[in-house]
Amino acid sequence: MAVKRDYYEILGVARGANEEEVKKAFRRLARQYHPDVNKDKGAEERFKEINEAYEVLGDAQKRQMYDRFGHAAFSGAGAGAGPNPFEGFGGFSGSFSDIFEQIFATAAGAGTARRTGTQRGADLRYELTISFEEAVRGCQKDIEIPRWETCPTCHGNGAQPGTQTARCNACQGTGEIRRVQQSIFGQFVNVMVCDRCRGEGRVITTPCERCQGQGRVRNVRRVTVNIPAGVDDGINVRVTGEGEVPPRGGTPGNLFVALAVKPHEYFKRQGTDILYELPINYADAALGSEVEVPTLDGKEFIKIPAGTQSGRTFRLKGKGVPVVHSSSRGDELVTIKIVTPQSLTSRQKELLREFAEIERQQNERGAHNLFDKVKDAFHFE
Repeated sequence: MAVKRDYYEILGVARGANEEEVKKAFRRLARQYHPDVNKDKGAEERFKEINEAYEVLGDAQKRQMYDRFGHAAFSGAGAGAGPNPFEGFGGFSGSFSDIFEQIFATAAGAGTARRTGTQRGADLRYELTISFEEAVRGCQKDIEIPRWETCPTCHGNGAQPGTQTARCNACQGTGEIRRVQQSIFGQFVNVMVCDRCRGEGRVITTPCERCQGQGRVRNVRRVTVNIPAGVDDGINVRVTGEGEVPPRGGTPGNLFVALAVKPHEYFKRQGTDILYELPINYADAALGSEVEVPTLDGKEFIKIPAGTQSGRTFRLKGKGVPVVHSSSRGDELVTIKIVTPQSLTSRQKELLREFAEIERQQNERGAHNLFDKVKDAFHFE
């Protein structure tokens, strides 16, 4: 016979843990191992073990007896000997039911969660690549996804049309299996979901030929995805209810579209701002000019002041990326890059040599004047 694990160890709490700590530990573990959530092998047995531990540690009187006598307090040995101090405390306590309903948002607790069709289908993930402009402006995309859908023949109940389901003999149509456990301190009732009918209370006598009784079939679904303006690379767009349908009916999961944004040939993005590097020639930078700048909304013009240096940045307000689900918008930052010509005509070379000579003479005069000032300051001869 297997040795039963310590209830405190099962819930992962210390023996001195207070009521709230025990309740919090149960909630966390129940979420993790509930069969509707965790499909791993052994999860259902782990969930039963967690329920059993909380049934005792969640009740002050039961916990007191467990602390004194351990598992022997709830074994069948010595049943019937002496009065029953726990009479009237059989089954799950009211606090357990309240917690269970909070965790899984059902109106009738664990026993009826499956019968009322509150199972939730799996979520799906789809990777979608869009252009830089589509990410900024927003767009609609039609995609095709393979998924489980409600069987159109049996409409999700798994039975062949025209046939009837039968009451489950294992649970007598209740969807629950109740096991009574006797101890020297009273009678306890463990309530579990029926394994045969999966909590539905009825079993299929003639499975649907199309879905083989699953209530769902594999299909390729065409879905329209609305991409909001301003999304960025790596963002997930949720499409509610477009995931998979669970077996035998229930709530479908969601579809998550993971976006990948292609880089732009000219623009870069920095948060909600767009960065653009504007190449201009030396003359426009030195003399000043009005130049054309591309934006995602069309052409704009900016004035370049005389003497502008390479690397100076100008801001175009409201020409950047929209904030998702907002009327706000970033700016376009235009950075000047002075371009050196690589091929010149003879006339251009002549003018540039003349310009260079004038610059050299000015620099020499400036350097000579500077030297005179230094010499005067230090009284050099």
